[in-house]
Amino acid sequence: MKKTLLIHLLFVAGVVALGLLSGLTNLPGTWYQSLQKPVFNPPAWIFGPVWSTLYVLIGVAGARIWLRAPGSTAMRLWFLQLILNIAWSPAFFGAQSPVAGLVVIVPMLLAVLGFIVAARPLDRIAAWLFVPYALWVAFATVLTLSIVLLN
Repeated sequence: MKKTLLIHLLFVAGVVALGLLSGLTNLPGTWYQSLQKPVFNPPAWIFGPVWSTLYVLIGVAGARIWLRAPGSTAMRLWFLQLILNIAWSPAFFGAQSPVAGLVVIVPMLLAVLGFIVAARPLDRIAAWLFVPYALWVAFATVLTLSIVLLN
């Protein structure tokens, strides 16, 4: 029980910390404000609460799979999506390149969807925890593509 709790805490804290680090070191700034955005672009205040919630879900899902099948395809996809997730802000905001953001987010979406498929037979809860994340990343992919096309 203590080991399970510790693994969950480490995964959640690690994902939240990496997400915060990536986000806070790659802020949108005036460059992003100058871009044309689609009408469905959400207000800036929504991203913090959404990503914070998603990072907790990502961490819990990762811990659940780690405890059941640490060498599995699902776990490899979990790590891949996390690397791509953390790389998105430096690609989009840091490099000031919507195209680079698109190059990162498309494989990220595929890794997220792949995780859901691979995790389902191992742990249905872990798979379901990624559904809101998949929906948000799908939306973010459309948003990123729209920004590329508008600029």
